[in-house]
Formats: sequence, structure tokens, C-alpha cells
Amino acid sequence: MKLTSLQDLATIGVDTVIDARAPAEFAEDHLPGAVNLPVLSDTERAEIGTLYKQISPFQARKRGAALVAQNVAQHLLGPLSEKPGDWQPLVYCWRGGQRSGAFATILRQIGWRVAVLEGGYKCYRRQVQAQLYDAPFPAPVLLLDGGTGTAKTEILARVARLGGQVIDLEALAAHRGSLFGAESPQPSQKLFETRLAQAVLALDPSRPVLIEAESNRIGALRLPPSLWHAMRAAPWVRITAPSEARVSYILKAYSGFCDDPARLSATLEKLRPYQSKDRLAQWHRAAMTGFFRELVGELILHHYDPRYARMQRDQAVIQQIDLRDLSEKSQEIAAKRLETVLQEQFHATIDDQTVNAQ
Repeated sequence: MKLTSLQDLATIGVDTVIDARAPAEFAEDHLPGAVNLPVLSDTERAEIGTLYKQISPFQARKRGAALVAQNVAQHLLGPLSEKPGDWQPLVYCWRGGQRSGAFATILRQIGWRVAVLEGGYKCYRRQVQAQLYDAPFPAPVLLLDGGTGTAKTEILARVARLGGQVIDLEALAAHRGSLFGAESPQPSQKLFETRLAQAVLALDPSRPVLIEAESNRIGALRLPPSLWHAMRAAPWVRITAPSEARVSYILKAYSGFCDDPARLSATLEKLRPYQSKDRLAQWHRAAMTGFFRELVGELILHHYDPRYARMQRDQAVIQQIDLRDLSEKSQEIAAKRLETVLQEQFHATIDDQTVNAQ
């Protein structure tokens, strides 16, 4: 099977996509929906590579064939044992060569109709890069902006439930976008781009897409050029809320830090390059003695809002939504207003296209 674009993945007509690469390769990135059935483990792959370079290609191939046969046998006795006779898998490896070829040969001998991805993972990765690095972003972008603790992520999700077109970058990056946002390991850059590419593929190019305003990095991950260029040129809608409401929201959203003062203090220590020694010592005392509400208020006043103000220069803010609080009712009000703005942007785009066509 040849992959000419990412859209081909939706029409390949197979039952299972099998990644035959080693687990570490699979963890870094893989085709959407693929399962990992490695023909060589990480240590076995390293062993074969060493044999190839230091002994001989022949010895490496012989040892590799024996290991592949053993591992494929385990897959046949395990996860593939219940597959019916009409099961149709797609198998790929790094380049679509020996590993996927050997696996596919054994499966074909059993009687299954097996496809092999021509060019392997490298071919798929080139298509992801073409979409995110070479082609322009396919839909108009509207940015959702607001200071730390204004419930932007929750409001974004509510817009999606109302039928608005949304991409949640923080969810794709497994990071909440601030110093305290790294609550789980982030995906690799390549896996993040795979997730983003799938989200982009699902867009209706004629409709605006709402995206939370970010810098060009989310934690350790970089936004690819096509999206970043579209975001820099996009109009903004800003959410505001009183400081006390933001403090309450942050305490609820980041409650895990309040339950672990040592972790909170370790995170505060990362602010040392940006804050005075005395202020940081005060924040550490608040963290260790449980004065969390006072601490969050200080962080908003002396860290987050000043940084936010420096970043928000000359932005094209087309509407500001001022919320009295950040209750679920207020979040729903904001979401409905944002959905209205998206509709207005959609009609404006249609009008512009009509004028340009005349």
C-alpha cells in the first residue's frame, strides 16, 4: 500500500494497523490507531545493529531472522490467536523493509490478506511534515485569550459541545500551558504532531476554528509553522474575570499542588530567575503553611498578570467577554457568545470570498 496523503488513512480498508517496530520507536510516534507488535524488542534491535556493524551483515540477518520468528510466534499465540480467516491487517516498520516484510510473509502463509505500508513510518512522517510544515493552515483561526485562571480550557470544551470547531492544543500536548501545567509526561514532538495532524484533518476548511492563545511552545513542545503563522495573524476574543474568581478557579483546577506542599515548593523554585529572593521566600512559606489562597493571589498579581501584559501588545481583540465569576453558568454564557463570534466570522469569510469572486 502506498500513502500519498494523510487522507488515505481514512480509506485504507484494513481491520488492524500493526506497527512492527521496537517499543521505543512506537512510543515516540506511530500511525493513528496502530497497535505495537514488535518483531524485535529494543534490546534485540540494538543487538542486531551491533552485530551488523561489528561482525557481519550475514550474522546479523541470521540472528535477526531467529528473533523475528520467535517474536512473531508469540504474537500468533497471543494477541492474534483469535483473529478470523477474513482478518486484513496493514503492517509497517521504519522503512517498510525487512521487519514488516518478514512479519507480513508469515501472516500471508497463514492465509490472511496482508498489506505492507510502502516506505513504512518514514513515508507517513513525511506526510505529517508536509501538512504541518509546508501547507498553509486550512481553516480561519480565532484565538481565545485571557489571563491565567480564566477557565479558557473549560470554555473551549463547552464551545465544542455547542458545535463550534475547536482544537485543544493543551490536550494534544498533555500540558496546561503554565509553569504548573505539567501534570503528566508530554508526548514526543513527533507524536504531538501526529495528534495535531489528525485534528487538522478533521476540520471543515470553510469554518473558523477556535484555538486557545499560546506562545509557540507548550511545555517542551513546539507549534509547527503553518499553525503558528495562522495564530499570529488571527483575531482574538478575550475573557476577563475578577481576581478572586480566578484564585478560586485555580485552587480547584490545581488542587493536586495543595495536597503536596513539597511538590508546590519545588515548582515555585523554578520561578527563581524571575522573582526576588525575598518574594520567593515568602511564597515558599505560604506553600508550606497552607496559605494557598494568598499564594495564588500573589502569583497572579506579581508573576502571571505582568507576564501576560507584556505578551498582549497590539493584538487584534475583536471582542471582550467580561465574566462576573467562573461558575459553570458563566462558562456556558462565555461559550455561547464565542459560538456566536465563530458564526459571525464564518459569515464574514463567506462575504469576503463572494466579493473576491466578483
